[in-house]
Amino acid sequence: MSRDRIDVHTHYMGGTVARLMESVSLPGGFRVGPWTPEGALEFMDRREIAAQVLSFPMVLAGLPQSGHAVRLARDINEELTGVVEAHPDRFGAFAALPLDTPDDALKEIAYALDELGLDGVALPSNAKGEYFGEPFFEPVLAELARRQVPVFVHPENCPHIDVLGLGRVASIVEFPLDTARNIVNAIYRGVFQRHPGLTLILAHAGGALPTLGWRIAEHSRLGRAPQDAAIDADHVAEVLRGLYYEMALGGSRNSLLPTLEVTGVDHLLFGTDWPAAPVSAVDHNIHHLTGFDGFTAADLAAVERTNAARLFPRLA
Repeated sequence: MSRDRIDVHTHYMGGTVARLMESVSLPGGFRVGPWTPEGALEFMDRREIAAQVLSFPMVLAGLPQSGHAVRLARDINEELTGVVEAHPDRFGAFAALPLDTPDDALKEIAYALDELGLDGVALPSNAKGEYFGEPFFEPVLAELARRQVPVFVHPENCPHIDVLGLGRVASIVEFPLDTARNIVNAIYRGVFQRHPGLTLILAHAGGALPTLGWRIAEHSRLGRAPQDAAIDADHVAEVLRGLYYEMALGGSRNSLLPTLEVTGVDHLLFGTDWPAAPVSAVDHNIHHLTGFDGFTAADLAAVERTNAARLFPRLA
């Protein structure tokens, strides 16, 4: 078993985030206890994780007070910087962005990457109903493609969750579907043609996207999918092949086999989703991931460390 895993899906829940989370209910009634770097390091050491890339798991948009999202993003990113500076070999961080306006997001990208030196940017699968491919996200994705930094895409409730969710926990069905919905819209609107430098990491093995890969490509081949760009089945396959797929809650054959149909082992990444995912779920997923009979020892080493080390050389 590897002793130097890099966990690209783990959530910072200290300081400002802890105060925000006090009134938030997580799936299954799970409550996140106080987050500290020391607690995170203990969690990592017990699971042979060398480093974690921290991210903020919520959308900063549509808050009641004007400018509140901007202030929260700045506070969170400066707190993340403090954690990284205290433990530079154990933590990295994706910047949180305010998403009320593209200009707000662009300003924070520049500050977080140029001034704070964070390792990448986190984006939701939608921001209050705005998906990749819509005009809102165009300047943000253009800038991230220009910079060629890793972008962690975390699932979010779709704007119609009250109807589509049927009262179920969103992480069961709606999160995986919203990840797929977001990327399909981006493909059909030509995002990856305009911005070939995008480096996207999709949480949870891309949700439903790999399973739908053939269907998406076939609709393009048959010309039966309304689309705003001249794409074909080969382009769909190329996009799906080039995405990175993080394997938290996706370590079983049910997720691995479809994912390996659309991409290679070199685009799979290790993740835990801790502490939003409880320890028992993390350990269960690691057990299945490391026991997958389709991996060679070299494959597993790539998934657990080598692939992430290419994206985050500072943590190598």
